Amino acid sequence: MNTKKVFFTTPIYYVNAKPHLGHAYTSIAADVATRFKKMAGFETFFLTGTDEHGDKIVQAAEKQNTTPKEYADNISRLFQDLLPVLNIENNFFIRTTDPSHIKIVKNILSKIHESGDIYFSSYEGLYCFGCERFYQERELVGGKCPDHGTVPEVIKESNYFFKMGKYQEWLINHIKTNPDFIRPKQYKKEILSFLKEPLEDLCISRPKSRLTWGITLPFDEEYVTYVWFDALVNYISALSFPDGELFKKFWPNTRHFVAKDIIKPHGIYWPIMLKAAGIKIYNGLNVHGFWNVKGSKMSKSIGNVTDPIEVTGIYGTDAFRYFLMREMVFGLDANFTRETIVSRINSDLANDLGNLFSRVLSMNHRYFKGEVKGPDKKIQEEKMLSLEPDAVTAIDAFTKAMDLCEFHRGIGAIWQFVSIMNKYIDKNAPWVLAKDDAEKPYLETVIYNLIEGLRLVSGLIYPVMPETSCKMQKALNMEKGNNEFYTLKEISQWGQIKKGSIIENPKILFPRIDTDKIKSSEPVKLAKPFKPALKEEITIDDFAKVDLRTGIVIKAEKIKNSNKLLKLQVDLGAETRQVIAGVAKSYTPEEITGKQVIVVANLKEVKLMGEISQGMLLAATHTKKIVLSGFDKEIMPGNPVK
Repeated sequence: MNTKKVFFTTPIYYVNAKPHLGHAYTSIAADVATRFKKMAGFETFFLTGTDEHGDKIVQAAEKQNTTPKEYADNISRLFQDLLPVLNIENNFFIRTTDPSHIKIVKNILSKIHESGDIYFSSYEGLYCFGCERFYQERELVGGKCPDHGTVPEVIKESNYFFKMGKYQEWLINHIKTNPDFIRPKQYKKEILSFLKEPLEDLCISRPKSRLTWGITLPFDEEYVTYVWFDALVNYISALSFPDGELFKKFWPNTRHFVAKDIIKPHGIYWPIMLKAAGIKIYNGLNVHGFWNVKGSKMSKSIGNVTDPIEVTGIYGTDAFRYFLMREMVFGLDANFTRETIVSRINSDLANDLGNLFSRVLSMNHRYFKGEVKGPDKKIQEEKMLSLEPDAVTAIDAFTKAMDLCEFHRGIGAIWQFVSIMNKYIDKNAPWVLAKDDAEKPYLETVIYNLIEGLRLVSGLIYPVMPETSCKMQKALNMEKGNNEFYTLKEISQWGQIKKGSIIENPKILFPRIDTDKIKSSEPVKLAKPFKPALKEEITIDDFAKVDLRTGIVIKAEKIKNSNKLLKLQVDLGAETRQVIAGVAKSYTPEEITGKQVIVVANLKEVKLMGEISQGMLLAATHTKKIVLSGFDKEIMPGNPVK
């Protein structure tokens, strides 16, 4: 039985605006951590979601002339739709408007209220509507909210308060005796510094006379719950606290991922809420910095918000994930510009990894017609050709860094090994060895070590670049069984590439981007989303007339005198069809052969460039390229598509 379990969360994102680069980073970081732990043999659960109550949601809905619920539904859908674009594999998406969540929030409130830790009192204080919280004067910067730069309003009203001060010494002691509770360590120091001052009780309600969009207090129908007291409970409501199997299995083996601007609610409010409710405290909090665009933190008001969907459309999902994880030192701020992402793609991905991959596979095909030759152990030992010691070093450094969520260091360990492999090629010069038959065992040993090194790299990059990992492993003819990744234990076993196996011709992993078109001082400028007008509405009966079938391209060739058309032979199960497709500018015959496709099977035959076409492939246009539609799993040819 697997006893290694871990629960990863993002904050639940506030639905007062659509997703931006900062949301994407937090989600990708949690996804990378989850994938890494799976590789390490852990059972994982990954939660994300949306926070949907409070003043700002009401204000945003009013601006769009809609209800808070309709507004929250629309923005929450944007966050949900972003996840597959970023290749994020969360286990659950929670919304604070979910009835099950509301029920558990009321349960926690009742429990703490009954213990005497919630009381009713009048209060006058400085209230920031942007933060939806009261501030102490010492927390303001120049008399203004540190996050919004606005002067808080003085509000006097009666509310319910939570006795946080009662638990201040306990929290200080917990943080000091659990060094891994808040990391990186500068944020632990920040929280402890804040806790040097007396911790005032927290206002945990809002009167319905000024706010109705929230969870009604279970002990007073005239008040709704403060948005943070509502939102933080999601981490246990998603696990079906208190009796759910997920809660029993994963809590408190939890690592929360948050940006530094919400460290106080997560590092102070949340642990004290748990303590007061008699619930075990979560294991730890991972805090990252801000992404700066145009030299400052992203903000709608100054117009520097970056849309992650548009960026992935330009550079690709894996390249985007790599850039974010490599560029930011976890815990510190980082800058996002066109220049930096293009530099990373060209230098790290196209030059270092991409060039290495192409060189090694090309040499294996040139010298051995794609067949993997085994190493000559005697020559390997005499000439110290084994890359295994360097591989062990890379795996060890990668594992230690990723365990601490130091993603830039973990990736750096992989790229150090990539650099060693590139130098290994230059040092041993396979092109020289290939000219002398007597050096064939030497050549075979060199190429084998390089192929085995690529196997290692393909396994280690999986948490950050899962698509590239899969592409490399397919080319290397690696069998993963039912898993989509190799475990660290499997990766660590040197010599897994089988002698005699056949590996594919090289493919370009990452094409270089023309830097002449990039202005170094220019921030990222993204094209507006393409929104073609919808065609005339049809009925389900109209659609049912189209017979879509799964197919596999078994042969492809160029059509003479055409730079757009390929002649394809497509296996449709019961028959093979010839289809003329205008995809030659996006796919070579070699690239399209073996691909799963969707074919319009009942399309009337036509003649194109003198060739009969017995159907049509479904595809879309993406950054001026044709992208064929398909499936995420292999399907037998001839199946109807519904």
